Amino acid sequence: MTLVERLDGRVVVVTGAGRGIGRAVCEEFLRAGAFVAAGSRGARADLAGLAADSDRLCTVDVDLATPEGPAILVDAAARRFGGVDILINNVGGFPDGRPRFGGFRSVTDDDWIRTLEFNLLTAVRAVRAVLPLMLEHSGGSIVNVSSVNARLPAPNVIDYAAAKAALNSLSKSLSAEFAGRGIRVNTVSPGPVRTPLWTDPGGLAEQAADAMDLTDGEAAMKAMADGIGGIPLGRFARPREVARLVRFLAGPTADYITGSEVVIDGGLLRTV
Repeated sequence: MTLVERLDGRVVVVTGAGRGIGRAVCEEFLRAGAFVAAGSRGARADLAGLAADSDRLCTVDVDLATPEGPAILVDAAARRFGGVDILINNVGGFPDGRPRFGGFRSVTDDDWIRTLEFNLLTAVRAVRAVLPLMLEHSGGSIVNVSSVNARLPAPNVIDYAAAKAALNSLSKSLSAEFAGRGIRVNTVSPGPVRTPLWTDPGGLAEQAADAMDLTDGEAAMKAMADGIGGIPLGRFARPREVARLVRFLAGPTADYITGSEVVIDGGLLRTV
C-alpha cells in the first residue's frame, strides 16, 4: 500500500497538465486531497473524468506559451479556490514536437525564441502571477520540471537543453530571493519518460527508430535504454514516478529543501 502525504486544502496550479507528466502530477495531488487547477490547450477534454470529486479540479483551456496564458490559469485558480499554495511548472518540450536533427545550423532565430518561450518564459510568467498570492500568505512551494538535457546537452536538442539550463538557473535565483519570505523553489530533472511525446504515432520514439534504422518506437526506446551510455535501470521512467517526486518536493515533508535540483533518470547521468 502506498502512503500518500495528505495535502488537504492546498491549492495547486499545474501547467502543461493535459498529458504525460502533467496529468500524472494532477492525479497525485488529487489523490493527496489537494485542490488542483490544471492548464493546457486541451485540459478540459484531456482531463475529463479525472477527479471523482469534480469540486477539487478546475480545468482551464489556455495557451500557456502566450504572454497572458499563465496569468489566466493562476487567476482561474484564485477565483475558484481562493489562492495558490503550490505551483508546478511542467509545460515544456519541443514546440513543434521534433528535435533539431540538423544540429545548430538548422535552428533559426524563430526556433530559439519559440523554444525559450515555451520552456523558460512560461515558468517566468507563472511565477510572476503566483508570487503576490504566495507572499500575501507568507509561503508557498514552486517546483519547476526541467530535464537532464540541461546537464546533458546534445546537438539535436541544443535549443531545448539551453532553455532547460536557464530554467535551472532561474530556480536557483528564485530560491535565494524568496526563501526568507517562506517560498521554496526546487527543480525536478527527468531523463526519458514514457509520455505521449515519445509514444504517440510520429513521436520521438518513431523518429529515433527511423534515425537508427530500427523496426519501431519500442525497439528504439529499448536500444536507447540498453545501449552504451544508456540507462542503468534499463527502461524509461513512468510519468507517475516523476509525479511522486514532484509531490514530495512540493509538500511539507520537504520543508527544509529549497534551491535543489533532483534528478530522476534511472542512473543516466554519471556525474553530479
